[in-house]
Amino acid sequence: MLPPRRVADLESDRLALVTNDGRLLICALAELPRLARGKGNRLIAIPAQRAQEREEYLLAAEVLGAQDGLVIHAGKRHLTLNPADLIHYQGERGRRGLKLPRGLQRVERIERLARGG
Repeated sequence: MLPPRRVADLESDRLALVTNDGRLLICALAELPRLARGKGNRLIAIPAQRAQEREEYLLAAEVLGAQDGLVIHAGKRHLTLNPADLIHYQGERGRRGLKLPRGLQRVERIERLARGG
């Protein structure tokens, strides 16, 4: 289970989602529907068979402000994505997400890189 994340501005904040398979999806928090208690949202698409066999699962989620970047840690390597780089990974909620560059697909954790704003 992932820990809860604090949202500062529901209209401009974005949600960064990464799977253990090295797929990254950035989507707007405003896209998330508000559901009744106990209901869930599909955040990122993972094929049913891969999810059922635990071959692929949501590894981490982070809330990003409009000016925030993202640091992806994979072993001894890390990749820093500034807001302009994150546009490449932006998509609609519930989509598959794009693969990270080779060598950075075994993600261990992600962290928000606060740039103010």
